[in-house]
Amino acid sequence: MTRTISQRELRNDSGEIMRALDRGEDFIVTRNGLPVGELRPVRRRFVGRAVLATGLAGAPSIDAQRLRDDLDQVAGQDYELQA
Repeated sequence: MTRTISQRELRNDSGEIMRALDRGEDFIVTRNGLPVGELRPVRRRFVGRAVLATGLAGAPSIDAQRLRDDLDQVAGQDYELQA
């Protein structure tokens, strides 16, 4: 649920508001009773281990040798050392 706070509350209680953002809370900031902005937590750009495990549960297993063979066909392992 989005909480409405005044500009004064934002200024006076910024520490608590930041902790609430860390917990995932949203805010609408008002000035003179009119909404002027929104504060939302930044969406994390990582996937937790449990979510990843659930998502990969039905994925086929990887044949490591076949993967190496496929990569060798594309990238190759031949190179020359420069003197």
